[in-house]
Amino acid sequence: MTIKSKKTGPIDMAKGLKYFFSILILILYSSSSWANIGNAIKPNSEQSSQCVKIIRALERYHYLEKNLDDTMSSIILTRYLKRLDPRKQLFTLKDIHSFKQYQFRLDDELKRGNLNIAFKIFNLYMARSKERLEYISLLIKTWEKELDFNKTESMIIDDDLRQWKQNKRMLYSLWKKELKNHIILLTLDDQGNGSISDTLVKIYSSRLKRLLQTDSNDIFQIFMNNVTGSFDPHTQFFPPRASEDFDIHMSLSLEGIGAVLQNEYEYTKVVRLISKGPADKSNLLMPGDKIIGVGQGVTGEIKDTIGQRIDHVVKLIRGPKNTFVRLKIIPAKKNSSTKTIQIKRDRVKLEEQAAKKSVITIDHNNQTLKIGIIEIPHFYIDFKAYQRGDKDYKSTTKDVKKLLVELKEENIDGLIVDLRDNGGGSLKEANQLTGLFIKSGPTVQVKTKHRITRLYDDDSSIEYSGPLIVLINRMSASASEIFAGAIKDYHRGVIVGTRSFGKGTVQELKPLGKGKLKITSAKFYRVSGESTQNLGIVPDLKYPQLYKIEDTGENSLDGALPWDTTVRTSYKPYRKLQVIHTKLTTRYQERSLKDPGLNYLNQRIKMISKLNSQTSISLNLDARKSRKKRYEQLELDIENNYLRSIGKEPIEKFDQDDTETIDFKKILMNQTHLVMADFINLSNNFDFSW
Repeated sequence: MTIKSKKTGPIDMAKGLKYFFSILILILYSSSSWANIGNAIKPNSEQSSQCVKIIRALERYHYLEKNLDDTMSSIILTRYLKRLDPRKQLFTLKDIHSFKQYQFRLDDELKRGNLNIAFKIFNLYMARSKERLEYISLLIKTWEKELDFNKTESMIIDDDLRQWKQNKRMLYSLWKKELKNHIILLTLDDQGNGSISDTLVKIYSSRLKRLLQTDSNDIFQIFMNNVTGSFDPHTQFFPPRASEDFDIHMSLSLEGIGAVLQNEYEYTKVVRLISKGPADKSNLLMPGDKIIGVGQGVTGEIKDTIGQRIDHVVKLIRGPKNTFVRLKIIPAKKNSSTKTIQIKRDRVKLEEQAAKKSVITIDHNNQTLKIGIIEIPHFYIDFKAYQRGDKDYKSTTKDVKKLLVELKEENIDGLIVDLRDNGGGSLKEANQLTGLFIKSGPTVQVKTKHRITRLYDDDSSIEYSGPLIVLINRMSASASEIFAGAIKDYHRGVIVGTRSFGKGTVQELKPLGKGKLKITSAKFYRVSGESTQNLGIVPDLKYPQLYKIEDTGENSLDGALPWDTTVRTSYKPYRKLQVIHTKLTTRYQERSLKDPGLNYLNQRIKMISKLNSQTSISLNLDARKSRKKRYEQLELDIENNYLRSIGKEPIEKFDQDDTETIDFKKILMNQTHLVMADFINLSNNFDFSW
């Protein structure tokens, strides 16, 4: 490590004055450029016309039936300021007070297509961002002499706890702290001083270049998506150049790393991983991680992606099959550190997305039990073949029906349907799959502004009538939640795992001028009348929560529609399973005290929770080194305690290439085998049948 902390001693007046005047010149230069708003970016007439169309479409078609009024105006302004300055590092308290005059004016201006307020605020954001980047760029040249890494100093990292600074002088102090933290992070990544300086110059010059390339179309898209997002986070406007972004997740699912991404302020955030895709198989990336840099190949330079549009980041991540991409991330599980991972690009094979089965045999209470497992990564259907009347079209339900026939021939005693990481898909398939396990009746309700429609299973036959467990996790979404919710409401099986995603809304794509508007037009409700929105499906037996719930799922999205209820529809549930739920939970909790895998997961969750609970971070280099070493040792101890408990050799350190990653999903599946064994015995003891 080559970084040296500044030592205190006699003041070098020449150097001090030289530094003072360089900062003074920068401030004067920045102040004059900040004040020169005459060359500010302005909206054009076409954007004004498009704005009016968007507002009319939102008021007419959105599920909430909201009118743009003073309340919405205030929400839009608050969201816009948070979108532009989420870390409170650009605007001052004086700026914020001046923006208050627009609090109840935006609604009237938007209805007229007047975008001047939005552009005026953005131009100030541009000027202040430029000032910040130029100040940091100047400081980079002298950081080795000017920044004291021995100083006892800290910085708030929880954005919700940050306060708007009183004046620009205080902003300069914050910018200096941010640079110190950046340098410490690079130092902890084992970069030397020269490498750190080179890296910083490239990063901040690149960010400044991108900032200066901002045009009126960028501002219009950012602001209008702030307006649409004020209705709900899934409502979005796509201008002509970005209309293909609506299907961006599909492109990534077929080629690249297999991840669904979205912008979260200045970051590119991983929303979910495509099951069986390269990222999912790697066990290196997880939902909630934030991508801050992308490098090509094994040795390619990591290019900074903070502040980039998502389509640019996607182009960097995508690439030919069998090539490597390196991602620099802020892990969801360690949000005050960075990590670089390497993933081999590939195409997600369609056959790997299909339902598949397996059978395990377990000895339990002097019995040998056969348990069938059907894993469903996605609710799929070949729509083209279905629409042209092809009887051999491929679908989830048809595949599962065949697998159930095979499993019944093997005389299974119980069935586990694994929906973990299943992000949804065809509503038709969720309905028909439910029908394989119930006699007949409604499976889901779809509520629009004007009416409620219900999907039914009209076939009274049941393909499988034995004990059923549906296994879900935080990434089980949409169609997965509809299926799990129906099984829960009919008391047809036991839902096991963690709370699901909570995606209970329906979007449709409407052409609008030269762009497109993705708008929320309906909500899903279970037959019990409960929404799947926001809350998701709460399991009957709860497993440790592996995903950070604040960073994943519907309730992590700003402005997500709330959970609510509608009318309960008429359906005939089976006998209640409450006695089964209670006993299954009791037995699981007793086992968990001694189970090595569950103890391992709980220890990791506890460690990660402690890491993420910190609201500020030290800017003292020795303190940060000590903190990193302490947590690395704790993580290694947790890992080795588990390896010893299952009879494996401990490891000396984590190594991405050589160390076998512990499979969290396998640990929980092994538990589910035991839960199913208990369920089989209890259903016999209490004479349950379906």
